[in-house]
Amino acid sequence: MLEHNRIYQMDCLQGLPQLLRASVDVIVTSPPYNIGKPYRSYNDDRPRAEYLDWMETIATQSLPKLKENGSFFLNVGGKPTDPWIALDLANRFRNHYILQNTIHWIKSIAIPKEDVGNYPVITDDIAVGHYQPVNSMRYLSNCHEYIFHFTKTGAIPIDQLAIGVKYQDKTNIGRWKKASQDLRGRGNTWFIPYETIQTTRSHPTVFPEKLPEMCIRFHGIRKHMLVLDPFMGTGSTALACQKLGVNYIGFEIDKAYVALAHQNLLEQKKELSRPR
Repeated sequence: MLEHNRIYQMDCLQGLPQLLRASVDVIVTSPPYNIGKPYRSYNDDRPRAEYLDWMETIATQSLPKLKENGSFFLNVGGKPTDPWIALDLANRFRNHYILQNTIHWIKSIAIPKEDVGNYPVITDDIAVGHYQPVNSMRYLSNCHEYIFHFTKTGAIPIDQLAIGVKYQDKTNIGRWKKASQDLRGRGNTWFIPYETIQTTRSHPTVFPEKLPEMCIRFHGIRKHMLVLDPFMGTGSTALACQKLGVNYIGFEIDKAYVALAHQNLLEQKKELSRPR
């Protein structure tokens, strides 16, 4: 039996059958998008039908491992010349899961001051985050990706306030029953910035640790819960779990990525253990 809090260097289609039935609370993953990224040990430019068939197999293999009240968060992006890939993939998962929420991961946003509203703390235009610009006369730069929240029933309770935000307009507090504190749900647009400039880019599609952290908190943290990432990469999901104090398990085919994930986890563990 596979141990918790480990990243296994193996194909997830070899690892998934080794997991106990209904043992996983949350699956958070960002698989290859099939848009030609230069992975070390994987061809990210497969025929569309072959890629979708492969990902649908992962959907079917993961389904019995997820608890009845579990959540599957699937992060998928694309590129301006291929805007359908994320939706095509979600449509394959539709054959096996219910799409309970569609979340938009906002990587960059610009808001003119005149559209912000009358908030004294905001004195100028807002432009935050990073994105990969495209040099094109036809396409806009992609400033967001999808996070599809799949469940088995479509009726799984969520913990919106675990990732809530404070009210800008404090007069909302107490105006109705649910607004009993200075905290509200953030809706389905999640601004999560990420670092774009790196001295060494060990992985072509590293996603920020905060993304799986927010997904896990949104689902609801429970004692002894287990989080699975079938495409662990350099360990973002494992790092989020270690920070939150929940169990994780993951699979990754590339030896170098696994080694880097272990190194990242060790460094984070040392940081977390330092006196505050």
